[in-house]
Amino acid sequence: MTTAQDEREAPARLPMTGYALGAAGAILFSAKGVIIKLAYAEGIDAETLLALRMGLSLPFYIVIGVLAARGMRARALELPPRGLVLQAMGVGALGYWFSSYVDFLGLQYISASFERLILFTYPLFTVLFGALLFRQPIRPRALLAFLVSYAGLALIFLQNFSVAGVDVARGSGFVMMAAMSFALYQLMARDLIGRIGSSWLFTCIAMSAAAFASLLQFAAIRPFSALLVSPRLFALSVAIAIGATVLPTFLMNAALQRISAQANATIGTVSPVATMVLAVLVLGESVTPAEIAGAVLVMVSVGWFTLADSRR
Repeated sequence: MTTAQDEREAPARLPMTGYALGAAGAILFSAKGVIIKLAYAEGIDAETLLALRMGLSLPFYIVIGVLAARGMRARALELPPRGLVLQAMGVGALGYWFSSYVDFLGLQYISASFERLILFTYPLFTVLFGALLFRQPIRPRALLAFLVSYAGLALIFLQNFSVAGVDVARGSGFVMMAAMSFALYQLMARDLIGRIGSSWLFTCIAMSAAAFASLLQFAAIRPFSALLVSPRLFALSVAIAIGATVLPTFLMNAALQRISAQANATIGTVSPVATMVLAVLVLGESVTPAEIAGAVLVMVSVGWFTLADSRR
């Protein structure tokens, strides 16, 4: 019979599962910017689109959260106390409401590829905040992986900077705020997942809080009729809610239960490459040799770090 202690120890024995879950979550998240750009082309604003995204995903989190709580009771595990639930709600609002909102704002001014490049400076913030605020060590292999991956990202960044438009500073600033807040979420979520004892329940609490924050924000500044969008916009909102929100959040938090926040963040640098491919196929953006070279650097550095960290 499997005990609660066995369940807690199992993720540590399967680090490669954590890497696979983190990569899958990052790739699904990479589709978000492309879908948002398609939605913006239909004339929707950031607040309405975010409310639709979070509102459509909320029922999934409520149902799965109830099932996760029942599963913990069936295994004779204690449910988290109210204080811990409130902490998870606060972290969720930081990582998936505030971070998402400023990211949505940034996408109004810059391209999907450019947005993803800036957003995925969050691994660097994860390492820096981890060292400054949580006294976590910075391993040399992580720094080397970051140097190589960001060299690749810099090549792609330079290609996009010249065509980003006059609002590049404003859009970049919004997305940089998203990167920093998401880095803090990564660091705080890992500890809370361990204390709550279920990545599924934590995800549902955090995302439900973010959804309610998004809906309250919308109600304060927009009329309810703004949610009655065209069939195409509704379909795009469903795609963001399910494929680029519900599925990747569970994958990412399951990864955080198995590997460090730094390792998960480094693996996530494959997302800009996936966004670039999707932008070419869906939005018709072009790819230059420099962007291909940058993608190769990112993939090589992430692959090396994954293998080195798993052996450790």
